[in-house]
Amino acid sequence: MADPFIGPDGAPRCRWSGAAPEFLAYHDTEWGFPVGEDRRLFEKLCLESFQSGLSWRTILAKRENFRAAFDGFDAERIAGYGEEDIARLLADEGIVRHRGKIAAVINNARRCRELVAAEGSFAAYVWRFEPRAEDLAEPQTASVSAASIAMAKDLKRRGWAFVGPTTVYAFMQAMGLVDDHTADCSARAAVEAARAAFVRPA
Repeated sequence: MADPFIGPDGAPRCRWSGAAPEFLAYHDTEWGFPVGEDRRLFEKLCLESFQSGLSWRTILAKRENFRAAFDGFDAERIAGYGEEDIARLLADEGIVRHRGKIAAVINNARRCRELVAAEGSFAAYVWRFEPRAEDLAEPQTASVSAASIAMAKDLKRRGWAFVGPTTVYAFMQAMGLVDDHTADCSARAAVEAARAAFVRPA
């Protein structure tokens, strides 16, 4: 395992958090902390899909632009997007202008609406894939897992797009389905405490 990044407060953190200035706050306050709200979960999965083939720094720097362009990632509103919206998004220099990924967000919003109708909430569905501790690899040594493969396969069965096992695993790391902070990372204890207190959606 790589040596930790020592932050400005002198505390050790996951090495990647020091790779760009905007990573530190994201690492300390978001990455790995459990999320149980449908809209936030949908946003995180969409952004991980946009990240495919790009750097996370690019996506994080554009996140507010993405939120503005996609109505705060309100799946109900996005599900109603048409060709005019696609043209608007393709002309928006503040986001990643990839037609396939934009179309996937719209498609996935419609599939998310169907999933919520069938399962009760997107959050309840996602948290059903929480892996057992004994099934986890050492932190940051894997890019896919049995759980991410299973979720990706089921989402694809339901008609979702741009949700391969690697994208889904990054989503699981980001929204706290797994805690992939390294053992020597100062944020790991806070994430574990948040996960212990988190009420899993049912």
